[in-house]
Amino acid sequence: MRSPVEERWLRRYRDDDECETKLVCFPPAGAGASAFRTWARGLPPDVGVLAVRYPGREDRFGDPFPSGLEALADEIADALSELTRYRLVLFGHSMGASVAHEVSLRFQDRGCPPAALCVSGRRPTHALAGRQMISGTDEEIIAHVVSFDASRAAVFADTDLREIVLPAVRADYHLVDDYSGGPRPLLECPVYGYTGDDDSEVTPEQMSRWAELTRGEFRLLVLPGGHFYLRFEEPALLADLSEVLAKTISVDGPPHGAIDAMGKPF
Repeated sequence: MRSPVEERWLRRYRDDDECETKLVCFPPAGAGASAFRTWARGLPPDVGVLAVRYPGREDRFGDPFPSGLEALADEIADALSELTRYRLVLFGHSMGASVAHEVSLRFQDRGCPPAALCVSGRRPTHALAGRQMISGTDEEIIAHVVSFDASRAAVFADTDLREIVLPAVRADYHLVDDYSGGPRPLLECPVYGYTGDDDSEVTPEQMSRWAELTRGEFRLLVLPGGHFYLRFEEPALLADLSEVLAKTISVDGPPHGAIDAMGKPF
């Protein structure tokens, strides 16, 4: 039986009894779980597709924003602890990459590391020094968002929509600016990086430094586009993620807690 806490933190786009492997997706700043609403169609049918529901937006609009990025990771790791009996692959884009990394470390510290961490469009935790601070006035924040996501301009131009969307963007920008990162324990799982070749927020060279945060394999895929390349290159990204998911299954064997036909643990 699924816990009410876990249900509050997850939206399940596909998650049935056949899904022993689950892809858990972490949205970028200002976004919600719906950012991944189309992904189940492009991924293998035996893989669960789940998205984290950050507080303060969408169907958690009334919930308070977290006090910091690491506090957010603490809450997510606690809420999703029961999921670690499955084979998990975590994917995070932009701010979501940092949150997914922190959650991976918490799972690993509890003896249940993910099968893989996939990070997109974000500098690694130990290489955040010198990055541009993005918090400011509301107008400065809106200008920054629109500079790499022109589709949001119409939302912010609508007074009613702006009042709904802007608080989450503002809160997440403060989370990102206040998160200093720094050295972290090495992950034992492989890390797969993704980025756009014209991303104004991170270069492929900066993305390649995620290799320094794992004892396992690292690979970087650079796709055409800017910071939100994944919207336009979704088929290519999901095709590669499908290969990653298949690879983790073949390498890891049965997930945590799996049993054989005789009811004995593998």
